[in-house]
Amino acid sequence: MTSFRATAIAILLSYSASFSHGFSSCPVASRSAVTSSSALSMESKNDRRTFLTESVLTLTAGLTAATLNPTPASARVFLDPAMYGDQELRVSAVDSLRESVRRALLQKPTLTPYFLEMALLDSLSFDVETNGGGPDGSIIKAVMTSKDTDAHTKALQECATVLIDAKKNLKKLSSITIADAVALAGAEAVNAVGGPILPTQLGRTEAAAKAPIPASMPPLNLFTGDVDNEIVADTFRTAGLTEREMTALLGCLLGVDSIEKATPEGSWKESSKPKFREAGKIGRMSDFKKLTDEDIEAELAKDGVDDDEESYTVSGDDGWYIADTFGTADTRFGKSLNKEKPELSTTLKNLAKTSSSSTQYSWVSGFLLSKDLPTAQSWVVKYGSKPLLYEKDLKVAYNAVTQLGAEYTGGKYESLLKNKKRKTLNDDELEFLR
Repeated sequence: MTSFRATAIAILLSYSASFSHGFSSCPVASRSAVTSSSALSMESKNDRRTFLTESVLTLTAGLTAATLNPTPASARVFLDPAMYGDQELRVSAVDSLRESVRRALLQKPTLTPYFLEMALLDSLSFDVETNGGGPDGSIIKAVMTSKDTDAHTKALQECATVLIDAKKNLKKLSSITIADAVALAGAEAVNAVGGPILPTQLGRTEAAAKAPIPASMPPLNLFTGDVDNEIVADTFRTAGLTEREMTALLGCLLGVDSIEKATPEGSWKESSKPKFREAGKIGRMSDFKKLTDEDIEAELAKDGVDDDEESYTVSGDDGWYIADTFGTADTRFGKSLNKEKPELSTTLKNLAKTSSSSTQYSWVSGFLLSKDLPTAQSWVVKYGSKPLLYEKDLKVAYNAVTQLGAEYTGGKYESLLKNKKRKTLNDDELEFLR
Protein backbone atom coordinates (compact mmCIF):
# COMPACT_ATOMS: atom_id res chain seq x y z
CA MET A 1 0.00 0.00 0.00
CA THR A 2 2.82 2.43 0.92
CA SER A 3 4.78 1.66 -2.24
CA PHE A 4 1.67 2.21 -4.37
CA ARG A 5 1.01 5.63 -2.79
CA ALA A 6 4.65 6.63 -3.24
CA THR A 7 4.46 5.67 -6.92
CA ALA A 8 1.27 7.70 -7.39
CA ILE A 9 2.79 10.77 -5.73
CA ALA A 10 5.91 10.46 -7.88
CA ILE A 11 3.80 10.36 -11.04
CA LEU A 12 1.86 13.45 -9.96
CA LEU A 13 5.06 15.30 -9.14
CA SER A 14 6.52 14.43 -12.52
CA TYR A 15 3.42 15.77 -14.23
CA SER A 16 3.65 18.96 -12.09
CA ALA A 17 7.31 19.41 -12.96
CA SER A 18 6.66 19.02 -16.67
CA PHE A 19 3.86 21.56 -16.57
CA SER A 20 5.97 24.04 -14.57
CA HIS A 21 8.88 23.64 -16.92
CA GLY A 22 6.70 24.13 -19.96
CA PHE A 23 5.10 27.32 -18.65
CA SER A 24 8.28 28.85 -17.21
CA SER A 25 10.09 28.54 -20.52
CA CYS A 26 7.55 30.66 -22.47
CA PRO A 27 9.30 33.79 -24.08
CA VAL A 28 8.14 37.31 -23.16
CA ALA A 29 8.25 39.83 -26.10
CA SER A 30 6.08 42.75 -25.14
CA ARG A 31 3.66 44.14 -22.58
CA SER A 32 0.70 42.83 -24.55
CA ALA A 33 2.42 39.52 -24.88
CA VAL A 34 3.08 39.50 -21.16
CA THR A 35 -0.55 40.32 -20.45
CA SER A 36 -1.67 37.60 -22.83
CA SER A 37 0.84 35.19 -21.35
CA SER A 38 -0.38 36.00 -17.84
CA ALA A 39 -3.93 35.30 -18.85
CA LEU A 40 -2.92 32.04 -20.43
CA SER A 41 -0.83 31.22 -17.38
CA MET A 42 -3.77 31.75 -15.04
CA GLU A 43 -5.98 29.63 -17.24
CA SER A 44 -3.30 26.97 -17.47
CA LYS A 45 -2.87 26.97 -13.70
CA ASN A 46 -6.58 26.36 -13.32
CA ASP A 47 -6.38 23.54 -15.87
CA ARG A 48 -3.39 22.09 -14.05
CA ARG A 49 -5.18 22.21 -10.70
CA THR A 50 -8.17 20.53 -12.30
CA PHE A 51 -5.94 17.86 -13.84
CA LEU A 52 -4.14 17.19 -10.57
CA THR A 53 -7.40 17.03 -8.63
CA GLU A 54 -8.99 14.62 -11.12
CA SER A 55 -5.84 12.48 -11.17
CA VAL A 56 -5.80 12.18 -7.39
CA LEU A 57 -9.48 11.29 -7.32
CA THR A 58 -9.03 8.69 -10.05
CA LEU A 59 -6.05 7.08 -8.32
CA THR A 60 -7.83 7.10 -4.96
CA ALA A 61 -10.93 5.51 -6.48
CA GLY A 62 -8.82 2.82 -8.16
CA LEU A 63 -6.91 2.14 -4.96
CA THR A 64 -10.14 1.84 -3.00
CA ALA A 65 -11.65 -0.53 -5.54
CA ALA A 66 -8.54 -2.72 -5.51
CA THR A 67 -8.66 -2.85 -1.71
CA LEU A 68 -12.35 -3.60 -1.39
CA ASN A 69 -12.55 -6.02 -4.32
CA PRO A 70 -9.35 -8.10 -4.37
CA THR A 71 -8.86 -10.55 -7.23
CA PRO A 72 -9.60 -14.07 -5.99
CA ALA A 73 -6.53 -16.29 -5.91
CA SER A 74 -6.62 -19.34 -8.18
CA ALA A 75 -4.59 -22.24 -6.86
CA ARG A 76 -2.65 -24.11 -9.51
CA VAL A 77 -0.97 -27.51 -9.42
CA PHE A 78 2.31 -27.63 -11.29
CA LEU A 79 3.66 -31.00 -12.32
CA ASP A 80 7.33 -31.57 -13.10
CA PRO A 81 8.05 -35.26 -13.89
CA ALA A 82 11.79 -34.58 -13.57
CA MET A 83 11.44 -33.09 -10.07
CA TYR A 84 13.21 -35.97 -8.31
CA GLY A 85 16.15 -35.91 -10.68
CA ASP A 86 18.06 -39.19 -10.62
CA GLN A 87 15.93 -42.26 -11.33
CA GLU A 88 17.40 -44.20 -8.41
CA LEU A 89 16.38 -41.44 -5.97
CA ARG A 90 12.88 -41.37 -7.43
CA VAL A 91 12.46 -45.14 -7.18
CA SER A 92 13.85 -45.13 -3.64
CA ALA A 93 11.42 -42.44 -2.50
CA VAL A 94 8.41 -44.16 -4.08
CA ASP A 95 9.31 -47.60 -2.73
CA SER A 96 9.87 -46.25 0.78
CA LEU A 97 6.50 -44.54 0.81
CA ARG A 98 4.68 -47.60 -0.51
CA GLU A 99 6.34 -49.73 2.13
CA SER A 100 5.23 -47.32 4.87
CA VAL A 101 1.64 -47.40 3.63
CA ARG A 102 1.63 -51.21 3.31
CA ARG A 103 3.01 -51.59 6.83
CA ALA A 104 0.25 -49.35 8.20
CA LEU A 105 -2.38 -51.36 6.32
CA LEU A 106 -1.06 -54.69 7.60
CA GLN A 107 -1.18 -53.43 11.16
CA LYS A 108 -4.66 -51.91 10.71
CA PRO A 109 -6.42 -53.20 7.55
CA THR A 110 -9.54 -51.11 8.20
CA LEU A 111 -7.62 -48.02 7.01
CA THR A 112 -7.41 -49.40 3.46
CA PRO A 113 -10.36 -47.54 1.86
CA TYR A 114 -9.52 -44.28 3.61
CA PHE A 115 -6.19 -43.90 1.81
CA LEU A 116 -8.12 -44.16 -1.47
CA GLU A 117 -10.72 -41.71 -0.18
CA MET A 118 -8.07 -39.10 0.57
CA ALA A 119 -6.59 -39.40 -2.91
CA LEU A 120 -10.02 -38.93 -4.51
CA LEU A 121 -11.00 -36.01 -2.28
CA ASP A 122 -7.71 -34.23 -2.96
CA SER A 123 -8.18 -34.61 -6.73
CA LEU A 124 -11.88 -33.69 -6.74
CA SER A 125 -11.04 -30.28 -5.31
CA PHE A 126 -10.29 -29.22 -8.89
CA ASP A 127 -12.83 -26.89 -10.51
CA VAL A 128 -12.80 -27.13 -14.29
CA GLU A 129 -14.52 -23.72 -14.68
CA THR A 130 -12.08 -21.67 -12.59
CA ASN A 131 -9.11 -23.98 -13.16
CA GLY A 132 -8.43 -23.77 -9.42
CA GLY A 133 -7.76 -26.44 -6.84
CA GLY A 134 -6.49 -29.89 -7.71
CA PRO A 135 -4.34 -32.65 -6.20
CA ASP A 136 -1.80 -30.52 -4.34
CA GLY A 137 -2.03 -32.27 -0.95
CA SER A 138 -4.43 -29.73 0.56
CA ILE A 139 -6.56 -32.67 1.77
CA ILE A 140 -3.95 -33.28 4.50
CA LYS A 141 -4.51 -29.83 5.98
CA ALA A 142 -8.29 -30.19 5.63
CA VAL A 143 -8.24 -33.51 7.47
CA MET A 144 -5.80 -32.55 10.23
CA THR A 145 -7.56 -29.26 10.99
CA SER A 146 -11.03 -30.81 11.05
CA LYS A 147 -12.76 -30.57 14.43
CA ASP A 148 -15.09 -33.51 13.76
CA THR A 149 -14.66 -36.44 16.12
CA ASP A 150 -16.58 -39.16 14.26
CA ALA A 151 -14.94 -42.48 13.36
CA HIS A 152 -14.66 -41.58 9.68
CA THR A 153 -12.70 -38.36 10.33
CA LYS A 154 -10.44 -40.10 12.85
CA ALA A 155 -9.62 -42.79 10.29
CA LEU A 156 -8.72 -40.13 7.72
CA GLN A 157 -6.52 -38.41 10.30
CA GLU A 158 -4.69 -41.69 11.00
CA CYS A 159 -3.98 -42.06 7.28
CA ALA A 160 -2.79 -38.46 7.06
CA THR A 161 -0.47 -39.03 10.03
CA VAL A 162 1.05 -42.06 8.30
CA LEU A 163 1.87 -39.98 5.22
CA ILE A 164 3.23 -37.06 7.25
CA ASP A 165 5.53 -39.38 9.22
CA ALA A 166 6.64 -41.14 6.04
CA LYS A 167 7.51 -37.79 4.45
CA LYS A 168 9.54 -36.76 7.53
CA ASN A 169 11.46 -40.04 7.52
CA LEU A 170 12.20 -39.73 3.82
CA LYS A 171 13.90 -36.37 4.36
CA LYS A 172 16.83 -38.23 5.87
CA LEU A 173 17.66 -39.91 2.55
CA SER A 174 15.52 -38.43 -0.20
CA SER A 175 12.30 -36.45 -0.42
CA ILE A 176 8.78 -36.64 -1.77
CA THR A 177 6.00 -34.08 -1.91
CA ILE A 178 2.91 -34.67 0.20
CA ALA A 179 0.78 -34.33 -2.95
CA ASP A 180 2.61 -37.27 -4.57
CA ALA A 181 2.38 -39.18 -1.28
CA VAL A 182 -1.43 -38.88 -1.24
CA ALA A 183 -1.76 -40.14 -4.82
CA LEU A 184 0.69 -43.01 -4.31
CA ALA A 185 -1.01 -44.09 -1.07
CA GLY A 186 -4.37 -44.39 -2.82
CA ALA A 187 -2.82 -46.61 -5.49
CA GLU A 188 -1.05 -48.72 -2.88
CA ALA A 189 -4.32 -49.30 -1.01
CA VAL A 190 -5.83 -50.81 -4.17
CA ASN A 191 -2.81 -53.02 -4.75
CA ALA A 192 -2.79 -54.16 -1.09
CA VAL A 193 -6.12 -55.97 -1.48
CA GLY A 194 -5.03 -57.72 -4.66
CA GLY A 195 -6.04 -55.04 -7.14
CA PRO A 196 -3.93 -53.87 -10.08
CA ILE A 197 -0.96 -51.54 -9.75
CA LEU A 198 -2.41 -48.16 -10.69
CA PRO A 199 -0.02 -45.88 -12.63
CA THR A 200 0.65 -42.61 -10.83
CA GLN A 201 2.50 -39.68 -12.36
CA LEU A 202 5.04 -38.06 -10.05
CA GLY A 203 6.14 -34.45 -9.75
CA ARG A 204 3.19 -32.61 -8.17
CA THR A 205 4.01 -29.43 -6.32
CA GLU A 206 2.40 -29.20 -2.91
CA ALA A 207 0.40 -26.31 -1.54
CA ALA A 208 2.27 -23.65 0.43
CA ALA A 209 2.29 -24.14 4.19
CA LYS A 210 0.24 -20.96 4.80
CA ALA A 211 -2.06 -21.43 1.80
CA PRO A 212 -5.75 -21.68 2.71
CA ILE A 213 -7.76 -24.80 1.98
CA PRO A 214 -9.32 -24.41 -1.50
CA ALA A 215 -12.94 -23.34 -1.44
CA SER A 216 -13.63 -26.11 -3.96
CA MET A 217 -12.48 -28.83 -1.53
CA PRO A 218 -15.31 -31.42 -1.27
CA PRO A 219 -16.76 -32.21 2.18
CA LEU A 220 -14.77 -34.86 4.01
CA ASN A 221 -17.90 -36.99 4.38
CA LEU A 222 -18.55 -37.05 0.62
CA PHE A 223 -18.22 -40.86 0.50
CA THR A 224 -19.96 -41.73 3.75
CA GLY A 225 -23.48 -41.84 2.37
CA ASP A 226 -24.52 -38.85 4.48
CA VAL A 227 -24.26 -36.49 1.50
CA ASP A 228 -27.03 -36.23 -1.07
CA ASN A 229 -26.37 -38.22 -4.23
CA GLU A 230 -26.82 -35.14 -6.38
CA ILE A 231 -23.94 -33.44 -4.54
CA VAL A 232 -21.71 -36.46 -5.18
CA ALA A 233 -22.53 -36.44 -8.89
CA ASP A 234 -22.07 -32.68 -9.11
CA THR A 235 -18.65 -32.93 -7.44
CA PHE A 236 -17.42 -35.28 -10.17
CA ARG A 237 -18.95 -33.08 -12.89
CA THR A 238 -17.38 -29.92 -11.46
CA ALA A 239 -13.98 -31.61 -11.59
CA GLY A 240 -14.54 -32.38 -15.29
CA LEU A 241 -14.95 -36.16 -14.93
CA THR A 242 -17.35 -38.26 -16.99
CA GLU A 243 -19.91 -40.73 -15.65
CA ARG A 244 -17.77 -43.56 -16.98
CA GLU A 245 -14.78 -42.38 -14.94
CA MET A 246 -16.99 -41.81 -11.90
CA THR A 247 -18.33 -45.37 -12.18
CA ALA A 248 -14.83 -46.85 -12.40
CA LEU A 249 -13.55 -44.92 -9.37
CA LEU A 250 -16.57 -45.45 -7.11
CA GLY A 251 -16.65 -49.13 -8.08
CA CYS A 252 -13.02 -49.39 -7.00
CA LEU A 253 -13.74 -47.72 -3.64
CA LEU A 254 -16.62 -50.12 -3.06
CA GLY A 255 -14.56 -53.12 -4.14
CA VAL A 256 -11.57 -52.29 -1.94
CA ASP A 257 -13.72 -52.00 1.17
CA SER A 258 -15.75 -55.12 0.36
CA ILE A 259 -12.61 -57.22 -0.10
CA GLU A 260 -11.08 -55.88 3.11
CA LYS A 261 -14.24 -56.60 5.09
CA ALA A 262 -14.45 -60.16 3.69
CA THR A 263 -10.83 -60.96 4.57
CA PRO A 264 -10.48 -62.82 7.90
CA GLU A 265 -8.25 -61.23 10.49
CA GLY A 266 -4.77 -62.65 10.84
CA SER A 267 -1.32 -61.83 12.15
CA TRP A 268 0.72 -59.69 9.79
CA LYS A 269 3.85 -61.27 11.27
CA GLU A 270 2.79 -64.78 10.31
CA SER A 271 5.24 -66.44 7.97
CA SER A 272 4.08 -66.94 4.39
CA LYS A 273 6.32 -69.97 3.90
CA PRO A 274 4.47 -73.26 3.47
CA LYS A 275 4.62 -75.70 6.37
CA PHE A 276 5.24 -79.38 5.72
CA ARG A 277 3.59 -81.55 8.33
CA GLU A 278 3.27 -84.87 6.58
CA ALA A 279 5.74 -87.60 7.42
CA GLY A 280 8.51 -87.99 4.90
CA LYS A 281 8.35 -84.35 3.77
CA ILE A 282 11.11 -81.84 4.32
CA GLY A 283 10.32 -79.62 7.27
CA ARG A 284 11.44 -78.34 10.64
CA MET A 285 11.51 -80.48 13.75
CA SER A 286 9.27 -77.97 15.52
CA ASP A 287 6.56 -78.56 12.92
CA PHE A 288 6.12 -82.12 14.13
CA LYS A 289 6.83 -81.86 17.83
CA LYS A 290 7.27 -79.01 20.23
CA LEU A 291 10.80 -79.17 21.60
CA THR A 292 11.17 -79.39 25.36
CA ASP A 293 14.16 -78.54 27.53
CA GLU A 294 14.98 -82.27 27.76
CA ASP A 295 15.01 -82.53 23.97
CA ILE A 296 17.40 -79.59 23.69
CA GLU A 297 19.71 -81.02 26.36
CA ALA A 298 19.74 -84.33 24.55
CA GLU A 299 20.69 -82.70 21.28
CA LEU A 300 23.46 -80.68 22.93
CA ALA A 301 24.78 -83.81 24.63
CA LYS A 302 25.09 -85.49 21.25
CA ASP A 303 27.28 -82.63 20.05
CA GLY A 304 29.44 -82.83 23.15
CA VAL A 305 28.47 -79.39 24.38
CA ASP A 306 27.67 -78.76 28.02
CA ASP A 307 24.80 -76.38 28.62
CA ASP A 308 26.67 -74.87 31.57
CA GLU A 309 29.56 -73.78 29.41
CA GLU A 310 27.58 -71.64 26.95
CA SER A 311 24.24 -69.94 27.14
CA TYR A 312 21.90 -69.83 24.15
CA THR A 313 19.45 -67.40 25.69
CA VAL A 314 19.26 -63.90 24.25
CA SER A 315 17.82 -61.36 26.65
CA GLY A 316 15.21 -58.96 25.41
CA ASP A 317 14.15 -61.00 22.37
CA ASP A 318 10.47 -60.96 23.25
CA GLY A 319 8.42 -59.32 20.51
CA TRP A 320 11.20 -59.34 17.93
CA TYR A 321 10.07 -59.76 14.35
CA ILE A 322 12.50 -61.21 11.83
CA ALA A 323 11.24 -61.50 8.27
CA ASP A 324 12.11 -64.86 6.74
CA THR A 325 11.46 -63.85 3.13
CA PHE A 326 11.55 -60.76 0.93
CA GLY A 327 8.44 -61.94 -0.88
CA THR A 328 7.55 -61.93 -4.53
CA ALA A 329 7.15 -58.96 -6.85
CA ASP A 330 3.56 -58.52 -5.58
CA THR A 331 4.55 -58.58 -1.91
CA ARG A 332 7.92 -56.84 -1.86
CA PHE A 333 6.35 -53.88 -0.02
CA GLY A 334 4.62 -56.19 2.45
CA LYS A 335 2.13 -59.01 2.38
CA SER A 336 -1.26 -58.52 0.76
CA LEU A 337 -4.23 -58.19 3.07
CA ASN A 338 -5.71 -61.37 1.63
CA LYS A 339 -4.16 -64.60 0.36
CA GLU A 340 -6.25 -64.84 -2.80
CA LYS A 341 -6.26 -62.33 -5.65
CA PRO A 342 -9.88 -61.24 -6.10
CA GLU A 343 -11.21 -59.24 -9.01
CA LEU A 344 -12.54 -55.77 -8.25
CA SER A 345 -15.08 -56.16 -11.06
CA THR A 346 -16.86 -58.85 -9.05
CA THR A 347 -18.22 -56.14 -6.76
CA LEU A 348 -19.82 -54.35 -9.73
CA LYS A 349 -21.14 -57.66 -11.06
CA ASN A 350 -22.98 -58.21 -7.77
CA LEU A 351 -23.74 -54.53 -7.21
CA ALA A 352 -27.48 -55.05 -6.82
CA LYS A 353 -26.82 -57.51 -3.96
CA THR A 354 -24.62 -55.10 -1.98
CA SER A 355 -25.72 -54.60 1.63
CA SER A 356 -24.62 -52.40 4.49
CA SER A 357 -23.37 -55.47 6.36
CA SER A 358 -20.71 -56.18 3.72
CA THR A 359 -19.40 -52.65 3.18
CA GLN A 360 -19.72 -49.11 4.51
CA TYR A 361 -20.14 -47.87 0.93
CA SER A 362 -23.40 -49.67 0.26
CA TRP A 363 -24.90 -46.32 -0.85
CA VAL A 364 -22.78 -46.61 -4.03
CA SER A 365 -25.10 -49.39 -5.20
CA GLY A 366 -28.20 -47.23 -5.18
CA PHE A 367 -26.25 -44.28 -6.58
CA LEU A 368 -24.79 -46.03 -9.65
CA LEU A 369 -28.01 -47.94 -10.35
CA SER A 370 -30.12 -44.79 -10.11
CA LYS A 371 -32.41 -43.92 -13.01
CA ASP A 372 -30.86 -40.46 -13.04
CA LEU A 373 -27.54 -41.95 -14.19
CA PRO A 374 -28.36 -44.21 -17.17
CA THR A 375 -24.80 -44.01 -18.49
CA ALA A 376 -23.42 -45.23 -15.17
CA GLN A 377 -25.87 -48.14 -15.22
CA SER A 378 -24.63 -49.31 -18.61
CA TRP A 379 -21.01 -49.19 -17.51
CA VAL A 380 -21.77 -51.12 -14.33
CA VAL A 381 -23.07 -53.95 -16.52
CA LYS A 382 -20.05 -53.81 -18.86
CA TYR A 383 -17.50 -53.68 -16.07
CA GLY A 384 -19.15 -56.52 -14.18
CA SER A 385 -18.99 -58.82 -17.21
CA LYS A 386 -15.57 -57.73 -18.53
CA PRO A 387 -12.86 -57.67 -15.82
CA LEU A 388 -10.13 -56.82 -18.32
CA LEU A 389 -12.02 -53.77 -19.54
CA TYR A 390 -12.64 -52.59 -15.99
CA GLU A 391 -9.00 -52.96 -14.95
CA LYS A 392 -7.86 -51.00 -18.00
CA ASP A 393 -10.39 -48.23 -17.42
CA LEU A 394 -9.58 -48.04 -13.72
CA LYS A 395 -5.88 -47.48 -14.45
CA VAL A 396 -6.68 -44.69 -16.91
CA ALA A 397 -9.29 -43.08 -14.64
CA TYR A 398 -7.07 -43.05 -11.55
CA ASN A 399 -4.11 -41.67 -13.46
CA ALA A 400 -6.37 -38.95 -14.89
CA VAL A 401 -8.11 -37.95 -11.65
CA THR A 402 -4.79 -37.57 -9.82
CA GLN A 403 -3.59 -35.11 -12.50
CA LEU A 404 -6.67 -32.88 -12.72
CA GLY A 405 -5.69 -29.26 -13.26
CA ALA A 406 -1.98 -30.02 -13.30
CA GLU A 407 0.12 -27.77 -15.50
CA TYR A 408 3.28 -29.40 -16.76
CA THR A 409 6.47 -27.47 -16.31
CA GLY A 410 10.13 -28.10 -16.84
CA GLY A 411 11.89 -28.44 -20.18
CA LYS A 412 10.59 -30.96 -22.68
CA TYR A 413 7.57 -31.91 -20.56
CA GLU A 414 6.29 -28.36 -20.63
CA SER A 415 6.73 -28.02 -24.39
CA LEU A 416 5.05 -31.36 -25.09
CA LEU A 417 2.22 -31.46 -22.55
CA LYS A 418 1.42 -27.90 -21.46
CA ASN A 419 -2.15 -26.79 -22.30
CA LYS A 420 -2.86 -30.19 -23.81
CA LYS A 421 -6.51 -31.20 -23.41
CA ARG A 422 -7.09 -34.07 -21.02
CA LYS A 423 -8.00 -37.32 -22.71
CA THR A 424 -11.04 -38.94 -21.09
CA LEU A 425 -12.15 -42.55 -21.20
CA ASN A 426 -14.76 -41.54 -23.76
CA ASP A 427 -11.90 -40.70 -26.15
CA ASP A 428 -10.50 -44.22 -25.90
CA GLU A 429 -9.95 -45.93 -29.23
CA LEU A 430 -9.76 -49.51 -27.91
CA GLU A 431 -13.19 -50.46 -29.20
CA PHE A 432 -12.46 -54.21 -29.20
CA LEU A 433 -12.52 -54.24 -25.38
CA ARG A 434 -16.05 -52.82 -25.13
